[in-house]
Amino acid sequence: MSLTPGRNAPGQDAPGQAVPERPPTELRRSLGVIDGVAIAASSTAATTSIAIGMGAIGTIVGLQAPALLLLAFLPVLGIATAFARLNRSEPNCGNGYTWVGKSLGPWPGFLAGWVTLVGSVIFLGYTSAVTGSVVLIFANKAGLDSLAGIALDPTSTAASTVVGLVVLAGVTVLAITGVRAATRLQFGLLVFEYAVLLVFCTWALVTGHQDFSWSWFNPFEIAGGTAFAQGMVLAVFFFWGWDAAFSVTEETRSPGDSARGGFIALFAMLGLFLFASVAFQREMSLPELIANGPQALPYLGAKLAAEPWASLPLLALMFSAVASVQSSVIPTARGLLAMGRDRTMGPLWTRIHPKYGTPAAGTVVVMSIATAIALLAMAIPKLSDMLLAAVNAIGLVVALYYGLTALACAVRFRAARREGPREALLAVGVPAVSGLILLGLGGYLAYSYLTMSDHIELSPDNGWFMLSLPVTIVLSGLVMAAVAKYVRRSPYFTTGRGTDADALSLPMDRTAV
Repeated sequence: MSLTPGRNAPGQDAPGQAVPERPPTELRRSLGVIDGVAIAASSTAATTSIAIGMGAIGTIVGLQAPALLLLAFLPVLGIATAFARLNRSEPNCGNGYTWVGKSLGPWPGFLAGWVTLVGSVIFLGYTSAVTGSVVLIFANKAGLDSLAGIALDPTSTAASTVVGLVVLAGVTVLAITGVRAATRLQFGLLVFEYAVLLVFCTWALVTGHQDFSWSWFNPFEIAGGTAFAQGMVLAVFFFWGWDAAFSVTEETRSPGDSARGGFIALFAMLGLFLFASVAFQREMSLPELIANGPQALPYLGAKLAAEPWASLPLLALMFSAVASVQSSVIPTARGLLAMGRDRTMGPLWTRIHPKYGTPAAGTVVVMSIATAIALLAMAIPKLSDMLLAAVNAIGLVVALYYGLTALACAVRFRAARREGPREALLAVGVPAVSGLILLGLGGYLAYSYLTMSDHIELSPDNGWFMLSLPVTIVLSGLVMAAVAKYVRRSPYFTTGRGTDADALSLPMDRTAV
C-alpha cells in the first residue's frame, strides 16, 4: 500500500526508473501473549517496586499498605478494561495518545501521550540509579569498595547513577537489535526474581515476629485525606507498567494477545504486592521498614539467611531493575513513533531500522535524554530522597494519563449504554468511574502539595518541590502541543480526529525534532 495518493511503487520514481528502496514504515510482527506478559510484568517491575516502595508507602500510611494496594487495584482494573476495549477497536502503539485524541480532542490526547512519555523517560533516569546502587552493593560484597580513588558507595546518587547509565546503554542496544530477544531475556529474569521473591516472602510470612492484623487491610485507619491520596497515587504507581503490553500491539501477531498479556501481568502483580506487603510487615516493624527504605528487600534477605543465600534477593532486585529499564525503553520509543507518524513530533521518531524492524533512532534519543535527566538528578544527594520525590511526582502524571484514557473509552463507546445494563456498565460506567477516581485523587494531592509549603527546596517533604515536576511536565506538554499545531501543522490537530492514517496520507513535513 502506498503512503500517499498517486505515489509509485517502492523502488520506482517513474515508469522504468529505479530508485533506492524506501526505508520500512511498519514494525515487525513477531510477539505473542508470553512476550506481552514479559513486557508488562517487567515494566511494572514488581520486585523493584516492592524493594524500594514498601518503605516509601510505609512512610505515608504506616501499616495500611495492603489496604491501599488492594484499593488502588480496583480503578486500575477498570482502566485496564478500557485499554482492552479500545485496543480491540483500534490497535495502535500510541494507545492513550491516539485514543484520547480521537475521543476527547487533540489537546488532551497530546497531553496524555506527552505526560506518560516524559514520565517514562524520567523514570528511566531515576531507575538507572537504583540499578547502579544494586550493582555497587554487589561490588561491596565482593570487597571492592573503591575504584581509581572513587568510593563505590551504593547510597551515593552520583556513583549509583554513573554505573546505572552503563547498564542503560547496554539494554538500549538489546532493545534496538530485536524486541523479541529482549522479551525472552525479560521472561527469564522474571522467572528467577519471582521465585526468589516468593521464597523469601513465604519465609518471612511463616517466621516473622510481628503479629498479623486484619487492620492492615482497613483503609479507614489512615490518618488524613492527604495521606490517603498520596498513598493511593503511590499504590497506583506500583501497578504502572502493565499497559506496556499495549505499546507493542503493532508488533503482536494478534491484538487480543496484548490485552491478555496486560491482564495476566496485572493480576500477577496484585498477588505479589499483597503477599509481599504482608510478609514484610510480619518480619519488620514499621520503623525498621521505613529506615531501610530502598534497601528493604536486601535487608530482608540478610535478616533471614546467611551468605551466599542472603544475596539472592539482591540479585533478584538487580534483575528486576535491569528488566524494568529495558521494558521502559521499548514502549517509550513506540509512543514517540506514533506521535511522529502524526507529525506532532519530528520525522526522526518514525525511522524504522531496515534490519531489526525497530525504532532504533528514537530508542537512542530516549536513552540520551534519560541519561541527561539522570545526571541532573544528582542535585539530590541522598538516593532515598531522590526515589521518593520521583515516585510521588510521576504518580501524579500516571493518574492523569490513566484517567484521560479511561474517560476516552467511556466517550467513544457511549452508545453501548443502549445495548443493555451489562454492556453499559463495562463500556461506559466502569471506565468513567475509574478515570474520575484517579483524576480526583491526583487533583486533591496536587492541591495538598500546593498548600503544605510556603517556599520551595529540593526535598521530598516540600510540597512545592513535589508539585513542580508534574506541573512542569504538563506545561511543557501544552507548549509542545502548540508547536505541533501551529508550527508543524500536524494533521492530528487539523483533522480533529488525530489518526495515523491521516498523517501518512499527507506529504511528510521535514521540521526538525
